[in-house]
Amino acid sequence: MSIKQEMSQSESTFDKTPLKPLCLLMSLMLLSGVTACSRAQQEQSQVSVDGAAVGFPISLAVAEEYHKVQPEAQVSVASSGTGGGISKFCAGEIDIADASRPITDVEIATCKKKGIAFIELPIALDGIAVITNRANNFTQCLSIKELKKIWSSKSTNKVTNWNQVNSNFPNQRLKLYGPASDTGTFDYFTRAVNGKAKASRTDYTPSHNENILVQGVAGDKTALGYVGLSYYLQNRNKLNLVAVKDPKGQCQKPVPIENIVKNIYAPMSRPLFIYISKKSLDTKPSVRKFVNYYLENSHKWVDQVGYVELPQEAYNKIKQMLVSGETGSRFKSVKPGQPITKVL
Repeated sequence: MSIKQEMSQSESTFDKTPLKPLCLLMSLMLLSGVTACSRAQQEQSQVSVDGAAVGFPISLAVAEEYHKVQPEAQVSVASSGTGGGISKFCAGEIDIADASRPITDVEIATCKKKGIAFIELPIALDGIAVITNRANNFTQCLSIKELKKIWSSKSTNKVTNWNQVNSNFPNQRLKLYGPASDTGTFDYFTRAVNGKAKASRTDYTPSHNENILVQGVAGDKTALGYVGLSYYLQNRNKLNLVAVKDPKGQCQKPVPIENIVKNIYAPMSRPLFIYISKKSLDTKPSVRKFVNYYLENSHKWVDQVGYVELPQEAYNKIKQMLVSGETGSRFKSVKPGQPITKVL
């Protein structure tokens, strides 16, 4: 029966009901139905990404290029930090989480309680850059032991001068800058240096915005900090890049980038990830299309935004993981610096 016929029947049956209010009621009902339908269609076409500040430039670049080939796509990319992004992800609020370190056991348990199964896909490599002010001419290379002496929780309000780190360094104040404690970079660095994620001194200047950390170190002659490699590369004229001793005692830097690909800069190099909701992947064609595009094309922009392409062997295996729908984490217990191809 058409809408018009229903209205006619209603008019004859309820002959005491004024026509205009009835028509208005029907119009509102129709409008409500259309609005609900269009809202559901809109939600199906949306893709939401949030998480690591370090992974943000890659996802943003991919989303911008994807929009050029899929103008109707609605992809939102935000940066709440790895911890913040995964928290939203496990609550079912977003489709994809950017992460600059592997998901933790606690986060996995939270996702499980909420019924969120996920697919873990590495998408690039990164190095954590240890940086000093350009005026610093004495800190050319630091060992993990010296970095631990600087950043250990036991050093809080105790190791405050450079000569306390190394007697050959001058008696100058040591001012520290680093990522906030709920970021993936903080987690990875503290695990690599102090042996346990989040184990760190607290008397330093933290920020979720690594550009602020760069500005802090660039403006303080006695400062030291650490940031994702891209933030150093964008500001290399303002900063010194400190080498880190490898297990053989050789001083290594994250540049040239081959040092990261060949795992020479271990344990200060790491994979970057996207975590994809299995439910979103299976029920929202927009998410599957975007992720497929991401894996096929992200390598084109990884270098441009300051990160390092995965080995081709790794890309091939990651694509297979997506096709197979493999859920869970292979990386949650991997030690910093372990070659990605061995894990995959």
